[in-house]
Amino acid sequence: MRLTRPMLAPAALAAVLALTGCGADGDGADAVPATATGSLEHLAAEAECTPNMQTDADTIRQALCGKGDGKYVLATFSTDRGQREWINTAKDYGGYYLVGRKWVAVGHEEVVADLRGRLGGDLEQGVQHGGGGAGHSAGHGEHAGHSG
Repeated sequence: MRLTRPMLAPAALAAVLALTGCGADGDGADAVPATATGSLEHLAAEAECTPNMQTDADTIRQALCGKGDGKYVLATFSTDRGQREWINTAKDYGGYYLVGRKWVAVGHEEVVADLRGRLGGDLEQGVQHGGGGAGHSAGHGEHAGHSG
């Protein structure tokens, strides 16, 4: 099979995320559980979070979880398409995304990597903007409340 340029970018991103997602404690891909499914409340329980509901609509349910630097957004979607459209728009603002079927968790890289050990899922990264992105992703949670 020949790799074309459109196929190389996702493959390179996956390789980078796989390398950066591994912690210093030696956790590897074997430690990632099967991707969780279910309601926002079920996912929050799996993530050991008491969800602070922000949006409760037919197409998206969204809550804040965690405290301080461990804060993240957990959202569930009624359709796969709605989820992908939301992620594609949100990624323009940077940040780190843990993606499952009809759900996403958004937060700092370390938080998302830790959640992956409880919820499974795939790691995705938002657009990197110049100027050191660490502070930029902290403001992402505020955008996460916008669905369009």
